[in-house]
Amino acid sequence: MALNDTLIGVEVNDRRSGMNFAVYSKEGCPYCDKIKEVFKGKSISYREYILDHHFSRRAFYDEFGDGATFPQVLLNADKLGGCIDTVKYLRENNII
Repeated sequence: MALNDTLIGVEVNDRRSGMNFAVYSKEGCPYCDKIKEVFKGKSISYREYILDHHFSRRAFYDEFGDGATFPQVLLNADKLGGCIDTVKYLRENNII
């Protein structure tokens, strides 16, 4: 399987809210696991893309910046940031 050199913005639509979330994660990442637990706990649909399975590290840095950390979360193609920033956004917008 060839890795993508660019990140794809295909997400799962949460029909209740019209929100499309994508989580760019890597294996063994506790913050990645945490944001996925938050989404699952609130029954929020998301699409997960995993480093070295769906995209390369270079594609990740090209998209999110050389200092970007895992996870990175997108909502309708807008970058929310990592786990802490995403939870903050979800709380501020009464999603969780």
